[in-house]
Formats: sequence, C-alpha cells, structure tokens
Amino acid sequence: MSKLPPLPDGIATPAYILDMAALEKNMTTAARLRREAGCRVLLATKAFAFPAAFPIMREALDGTTASGEYEARLGRETFGKEVHVYAPAYGPGEVDRLLTIADHIYFNSPGQIALYLQQAKAAGREIGIRINPGFSNATLGGALYDPCAPCSRFGTTMDRLGELPWGEIDILHTHTLCESLHNGSVGLIEHVATKLGDYVRRVKAVNFGGGHFINKPGYDLDALISAIKAFKAEFGVDVILEPGAGLIVDTGYLVSSVLDVHWNEKDIAILDTSASTHMPDVLEVPYKPPVFGSGEPGALGHDVILAGKTCMTGDVIGEYSFKHKLKAGDRVVFGDMMQYSFVKNNSFNGTPLPDLAVLEKDGSYRVIKRFGYEDFAGKLG
Repeated sequence: MSKLPPLPDGIATPAYILDMAALEKNMTTAARLRREAGCRVLLATKAFAFPAAFPIMREALDGTTASGEYEARLGRETFGKEVHVYAPAYGPGEVDRLLTIADHIYFNSPGQIALYLQQAKAAGREIGIRINPGFSNATLGGALYDPCAPCSRFGTTMDRLGELPWGEIDILHTHTLCESLHNGSVGLIEHVATKLGDYVRRVKAVNFGGGHFINKPGYDLDALISAIKAFKAEFGVDVILEPGAGLIVDTGYLVSSVLDVHWNEKDIAILDTSASTHMPDVLEVPYKPPVFGSGEPGALGHDVILAGKTCMTGDVIGEYSFKHKLKAGDRVVFGDMMQYSFVKNNSFNGTPLPDLAVLEKDGSYRVIKRFGYEDFAGKLG
C-alpha cells in the first residue's frame, strides 16, 4: 500500500477519494504497455466507472469494455473511444440497443452467436466469442472469482469450439485471470498459443481479458510485453487487454469516522462506513482491507475490531491494532478503495452512500457527487 498523502481537515465522511497523482502514475504503466507491446488496452468499467477520471485515462487507453448495456452506454457517452461489450447472455432488445452503442460485441456460446450473428454483422460490428480455455489463475477468492472454475457459465468450452462459425468471428476472447501477476498473464498467453493456435489463425484479434494486475508491486511488465510481442509475431493478430482493477490499484481511499467504541470482550469501533454496504468484497471474497496507520492485532498496542453501522451481524471489517486507542470522531482511512467499491455499493438499511471525491495533484479536494435521501428513496420506487 502506498503512502497516504495529506488529506484536508474537515472532510465529510464517509467518502471515496480518488488520488489523481496515483492514477496518473498508473496510467504511465498502461501507456508503456500499449507503446512497447503494440497492443490495445481497455478499461473494464465493471471495476471502475468514474467519469471524472476519464480525461486522464483517455490519453493512455484505447477505450472501455462493458458487461452490459448501461456500462456500454456510459463508456460511449463519457469516455468516447472504442466500446466493447460482453455478457453471458443478452436480454430481449438488448442487442438491438447495443448495436447503436458498441463497436465490438462478444457472445458467450454457440446458441447466443447463432441468435444474433447476422444482426450484428449487418450493423457492421466486429464479433467476438468468449472461450473457456480451462486455464485457472485467479489469485483471489478461489472459485468465486475463477472464470474457469467447474460449471462456470463463462465462455464456450473447448469441446464445443467446432460448433462456432469461425469464418464470421473477428475476435477470440478469453478471460481467466483475477488479480494475477505476470506469471498468470504470460501463462494464459502461452496456453492460448499452445491449445488454441488453430483458432487464433482464423481471427483478427485475441482479447486476453482482465485480471492483469499490471500496477501491483512485483508485476514484471517486461515479461508481459515480451509475451505479447511473441504472440503477435507468431500469429499475426492484434492483441487486446481489458484490465479494470489493474489500472486503478492503490489509487484511492475510503475515509470514515468512528461513531462509537463499543465493548463486548474486545473494543469494537463502529464506523460511519460499512463492509456490507460500502466494501462488499470484504464479505464476498472475503478479505481484510488495508488501513493506514494500523497493524495486525497485538502489533501496535491497542487492538480494535472495525465494524459497520448496519443491523447485519456480519458487518465486520476486521481486527486491527493502532498506536492510540480509537475514540468517537477519529478518522479511519482504508486503502486501495477504488476497485470494485463504489460500483458495487448499496444503501442497505438506508445507509447513506459515501461522497465521490477527488484529491487533485495540487492537494485540493473536490466532491464530485454527494448522495442523499432522494437517491435512496428513488431506487425503491
């Protein structure tokens, strides 16, 4: 976790804060990857969809990739470059609308591609098919985050590839990674070259999906660049990557305040933020998010359980230690809180949604969006 920059006093909490300096640094990695590997890099908006950041990201990326109609429309209207879209299945009328939005549309199965192929071709769109190559390298969450787990709904399996109309398909798509370092990225590229080479030669491009954690410490970007260049040289196709979290890892924070410190065998700090509403991956993965100025229990002298304010018993973030005993009004800052945070949050119990804000490079603080009762009530009809 990077060092926490100075944050202004008086921040209204809770608040998600995007660190523009950290984001710009991450974008230099993406720009280098595009330049040296000669590949296209897309933002997966399922992980991060914050239009206030798009002017910086647009310079380093080729466009966005979506998991459905609304994400695709957001990419078209606010990012303004290539729009790719994939879903395991499309609902009635969804493809009709997507064909006015997306440049590239990916299908999941022989049945879906048979249903929509001619319509998409007639609209002049490039056609992709998602393949399940049986290569598992999800380093987070086990089967929950492994697209190649047994009985996965993602992608046409190897034994059904012969059912696909390869003469009509432009892009072979395979997404098998999750928070993977370079060994996963390179391993996937080499696996596709070995197991799917005959099919690669029938398409214009191969999309190796997301999960490439290119900005995580320890990721060998040179190894990925070399693997992409070798793949392109062997097959003569374009290469596309669509990281989400890998582009914005360690670029932001969730700032919260202690409301009360409750005692039940241990100190329990009740925060104005919540695992179940504002950090759902804490419970889904599960994982323990980093907190600035904290240590493992027993390390710093004052142990405390950090918990949310909802009525769900399991709304517990984790146990930490601090140099000083927490008290009401203290600030608690969680790190790496841009990926899959506000895009997945909810207002269970009427819990207010955090502000969306940015910390500019000059240290100034700007609230992009503040949510209120109307947002909660409007969702309920």
